[in-house]
Amino acid sequence: MFEFRASKDFKKKKVSRTFDIEPQEILLDKLAKKKEEELGISERRFEVPLSKNILYLIYIISLILIFLLFVRSFQLQVVRGEYFTALSEGNKFIIYQLKATRGVIYDKNFEQLVFNQSSFDLICKKADLPEEEAERLKVFKEVSRILNEDLEILKEKVEESEAPQVSISENLSHQELIILETRIKELPGFQIENHTVRDYKEGAIFSHLIGYKRKTGEITGLEQSYDSSLGEEPGELLIERDAMGKEISKKIIQFPESGQSLVLWLDSDLQRKVTEALEKSLEIVGAKSGVAVAIDPKSGGVLALVSVPSFNNNLFSKGMSQEEWEEIDKNPLKPIFNRAIAGGYLTGSTIKPLIASAVLEEEIINPNKKINCQGLIEVKHKYDPGSTEYDDWRIHGRTDLQKAIAESCNVYFYTVGGGYEEQEGLGPTRIKEYLELFGWGDKTGIDLPGEIEGFVPDKEWKKRAWGEGWWDGDTYLLSIGQGYLLITPLEVVTSFGAIANGGRLLQPQVVQKIVDSEKNIIEEIGPQVLRENFIDSKNLQIVREGMRRAVTGVGSPHASAVSLNSLPVSSAAKTGTAQTPEEDVYHNWITVFAPYEAPEIVLTVMLEKVKGMQPAALPVAKEVLEWYFSR
Repeated sequence: MFEFRASKDFKKKKVSRTFDIEPQEILLDKLAKKKEEELGISERRFEVPLSKNILYLIYIISLILIFLLFVRSFQLQVVRGEYFTALSEGNKFIIYQLKATRGVIYDKNFEQLVFNQSSFDLICKKADLPEEEAERLKVFKEVSRILNEDLEILKEKVEESEAPQVSISENLSHQELIILETRIKELPGFQIENHTVRDYKEGAIFSHLIGYKRKTGEITGLEQSYDSSLGEEPGELLIERDAMGKEISKKIIQFPESGQSLVLWLDSDLQRKVTEALEKSLEIVGAKSGVAVAIDPKSGGVLALVSVPSFNNNLFSKGMSQEEWEEIDKNPLKPIFNRAIAGGYLTGSTIKPLIASAVLEEEIINPNKKINCQGLIEVKHKYDPGSTEYDDWRIHGRTDLQKAIAESCNVYFYTVGGGYEEQEGLGPTRIKEYLELFGWGDKTGIDLPGEIEGFVPDKEWKKRAWGEGWWDGDTYLLSIGQGYLLITPLEVVTSFGAIANGGRLLQPQVVQKIVDSEKNIIEEIGPQVLRENFIDSKNLQIVREGMRRAVTGVGSPHASAVSLNSLPVSSAAKTGTAQTPEEDVYHNWITVFAPYEAPEIVLTVMLEKVKGMQPAALPVAKEVLEWYFSR
């Protein structure tokens, strides 16, 4: 074996190296240089320093970006700082309304006539609908399928509305509601809203009195008159959230307050009975419309108020179809029209007890003086040989004041109203004065909206309206409730209330007290006296006795209301038949108070446009009062 002798010496030597280069690296470098020369490639640097221009451009851009960032920060934090702070607080705090209930309405016996009922509506928020047409159409198709509504009608309803929120369907059925609640998340843009609507018991029977309240805010009847009492005050719940929208706390900042409730003077059973009897009589005599009002003469409280035809106020509170609205709106009899407080009518002989009161108060005639009635009076013309006859409905013979009331003698009231031969008459000025004392020609002030004031003509009015003077014939007609007179049934019953109670004209009142949800009395509404002692009580008693004779027939063989003599209690009455411009067509009236000695009720009934001289109102009064005093 050969031995390398110099190895030990090398180990003893120390070699200092600055670079560690392997032999193969030197070889590769040499080969690379050779290859570059062959290819003509010059040596290149891998790292090249940036030029000054580029550095300057970067510097300028950086300054601009920093400046813009500063400006934007200044705008957000200083210029619009308050706005975004408020927006932030708005996102942090949310206020929810806490619902309260509207007050309800009871009759005098606390029978509840008005209720609050939940109603669910489908609405469309247009901003939340899908943007893509295909997706939007898909949603519309599904909604139209659930509601069983025509797709094109649904689209038009939404797309043609300028409002951001469109009502699609009100008062959803139970089935529709269940389906929609399970699918509503799949129907972007559509939402179910819960409302409280009014539910009116036996709507058509009480609608002219109670009125209605619609979701749109429209309001009538007692709902309108006592809206401030019935109205509820919703509460407010404040919810605080963190930046992630998570609820932190909640606090009631205002408690909900339910509305107060009304207790009426109304006797709901009487209202039902009056409606039934009136509708039956209308059918028998072939008339289409009528009215009846009953009051308590001691308080002025309205015991019943009926106007026929009527309407279902639930259609207004809960919503109705176009067909249902047209049926109401196009009805020539105007079912929404409240004839009791807004209808002006000729009263016919109903006026006579008021004229008799005025005659006695003015001492025009002694009540025992008899006037011979031969069925008419003949008034000669002043400037030509002709004359005019004013007819009576029959020959009454010798008639005093009480018999004239009982038998409704026209000749007697022509004579004492307008004067005839040697007998002085009241004349138009005094007639108007006394009618106004009884409340005719003015609003009664009833706590219902829509009341009109009646009309009592006079000389000045006729001159302005007709361009001619007032004739004696005008006074004769006015004395028996004909001519230009227009009075509401409410004015009539109110005036007879003063005769019944001995001389106090009371304001008719529907509501007797306001109570809270526990039926504790908040306010009690007492009788409101409009006028008293304007007719001497002795004179009123004479008139009352004349009305009593109309029922008993004592000394009055042709008394007009003797069928009432079979009532369970004593009564007094005055009938009236007012001729209308239509031939052989009359408004038929009766007013009754009972019991005669201590009246509890005054009832006025009037049937419009009855053909011929039929006793249309009298049977209604008899049926109602028989029931009222026998129940």
